[in-house]
Amino acid sequence: MPDVGPEHPDFGRAVECSCRRTDQDAAFYQRLLRNSELGSLVDCTFSSFLTEGVGLPPAKELRLRLAYDTVYSFAKNPNGWLVLKGGYGCGKTHLAAAVANYSIEHGQPVLFINTPDLLDHLRAAYSPSSPTTFDERFDQVRNAPLLVLDDLGSQSNTPWAQEKLYQIFNHRYNARLPTVITTNQELEAIEGRIRSRLVDHRLVQILTISAPDFRRAGFDETQPDLSTLDLHADQTFGTFDLRERELAQPEANNLNRAVQAAQKFAESPTDWLIFNSIAHGNGKTHLAAAIANHLARRGDVVLFISAPDLLDHLRATYSPSSVVGYDRRFNEVKGAAVLILDDLGTESATPWAREKLYQLLNHRYVSRMPTVITTATAIKDLDPRLESRMMDENRSTFFVVKAPAYRGRVKARRQSSRR
Repeated sequence: MPDVGPEHPDFGRAVECSCRRTDQDAAFYQRLLRNSELGSLVDCTFSSFLTEGVGLPPAKELRLRLAYDTVYSFAKNPNGWLVLKGGYGCGKTHLAAAVANYSIEHGQPVLFINTPDLLDHLRAAYSPSSPTTFDERFDQVRNAPLLVLDDLGSQSNTPWAQEKLYQIFNHRYNARLPTVITTNQELEAIEGRIRSRLVDHRLVQILTISAPDFRRAGFDETQPDLSTLDLHADQTFGTFDLRERELAQPEANNLNRAVQAAQKFAESPTDWLIFNSIAHGNGKTHLAAAIANHLARRGDVVLFISAPDLLDHLRATYSPSSVVGYDRRFNEVKGAAVLILDDLGTESATPWAREKLYQLLNHRYVSRMPTVITTATAIKDLDPRLESRMMDENRSTFFVVKAPAYRGRVKARRQSSRR
């Protein structure tokens, strides 16, 4: 009984002891946590997130901080949908779990679940021994006050799985129920009916997190692990030789314009830039690497790789011992912020290789993603489908480098000068 006088409205009324209320609050919190299926992610909170990343350059650190602020604002006022895109280990699952933990800490129910696990739970509900019927489990997901769905796109896309996911997304879309989704897939790779809802800007906020893998701290993570840019670290604009004393004036002028085109692209990467020449060793790769090094040093993510190496990486994913799946490798290249593809045309031109290169470059062409290509193959000898895209003046700058190879030319001139 509260210690109040007869005139007080609570006089004579039983009230709950404060210690009892604390126990009930703790039990309520544990029930919310158990129902959320957060499991080991209970420690993934906003306070434990490294907003400065691990060894990030200032530009990337700023973008990561902006992503954190956006997700934190959503957690305080869950309204609409939030899609977190990014590579493996970039922190998107941590931020999604932080939203769920924030809701639980404030007494709000939330369901956090991994997409493949969700589908497994639904399949298991068909079993006669299941304590929960399929309809009960399905309704729990569809109507969760806040749903956090992790790793969309990592599930096995059977027709049944696609249909169930569509029904969940469509219900929550029509009901405008708050939803957080994480994925390392490009949206184009997601089933069309679901994708149409994910790109509705009236409801959905899409956030791309470009931080490298937090779990590989200590490695040089400023660039994708496929990139061979470290082998070209010395090839910059500052080290490029214009060969003004060696070349004839038309060739020198042409090479100077090639450098200007490369520098312009490096300052503002837009659409495609192609360096073509039938001569090997005349500076095409150096200019492409100079662009990549310029972008990397200012904090941009750039993938530098030769066409033969790229295809070798894709083939390697078919091995049973491969720890990386084909889809992950292909999407890494397809979705690279800036792609530098060196030596196109030197790869083994099997039908498989031609098809993969076309799929990759056609995606980047349609999406107008910044791409630099070098090739010593005559344009007419490349895949006609690629030729048409490389020669499109509205989206591609096709530059023919007319300078001869560095090797041999200087030596020949030195010998002639001795005579």
